[in-house]
Amino acid sequence: MKLLENFLGATAWTLTLFILLIAAALILLDDPEPLKYSRMTAAMKTLEEDFHQQKRSCFVLGASGETGRVLLKELLQRKLFSKVTLIGRRKLDFQDQADDTVVQEVVDFEKLEDFSAAFQGHDVGYCCLGTTRAKVGADGFVRVDHDYVLKSAELAKAGGCSQFHLESSRGADKSSSFLYLQTKGQVEADIEALGFDRFSIYRPGVLLVDRQESRPAEYVARQFFRAFSSLCPSMSVPIEAVAAAMVSNTLLQPENRTEILENKAIAALGKHTEKLASAADN
Repeated sequence: MKLLENFLGATAWTLTLFILLIAAALILLDDPEPLKYSRMTAAMKTLEEDFHQQKRSCFVLGASGETGRVLLKELLQRKLFSKVTLIGRRKLDFQDQADDTVVQEVVDFEKLEDFSAAFQGHDVGYCCLGTTRAKVGADGFVRVDHDYVLKSAELAKAGGCSQFHLESSRGADKSSSFLYLQTKGQVEADIEALGFDRFSIYRPGVLLVDRQESRPAEYVARQFFRAFSSLCPSMSVPIEAVAAAMVSNTLLQPENRTEILENKAIAALGKHTEKLASAADN
């Protein structure tokens, strides 16, 4: 019994030390303060009104996922687009929250070429499509997070889409030895090569969200990062901030055709968007 207690105690200390080392590394690698987003959001209401007058359309990939659901809610609340098309494997049930601007297109991601019409005529594309290696295996993960996403981007580009906004991940790098980060980095590079007029990449850290599906390991990690998020803003971000940042950033003029928003920039833009929304309601 004593031996077991000693073992558990040593394991707990080792885990604590490991977490602290990760936190220290993230603090050292913290994103620079994204001041430009704080300054730009002052004119957000005017930008929203101007954008709405242009009667543009958009599509959303992954609207059934955690970020996608919140992103759709953000889009509908702010009424920026005259038409919002949801592209997915099945139709979503909105119950009493139906919106006449929403159109749903059901596609087979294994045969996307047969559904090219679903990607035609959109001005802006948002992609929150993704899965996990634990759920579908390594090959399945690459197929969804790279192949499906890239093919969708290709069809959107061919269909006249000028802006593509991609939810990626902090640390995405096509040269990474980790499959997850390597896949995310590779799809970023492949979509950039398509030559959209604007390609915006969002790299959030740990997403602070209460998932509908149970992932015990993620739950523990979220609780830790939520507790220490104020010490290192680049570690995590509320999922609502990611959605708000993706929508708000659509209204802003980028400095380059391809832009990358790291976690801290996402949090800052999302935070200032929330403040403006609160001010408008008061």
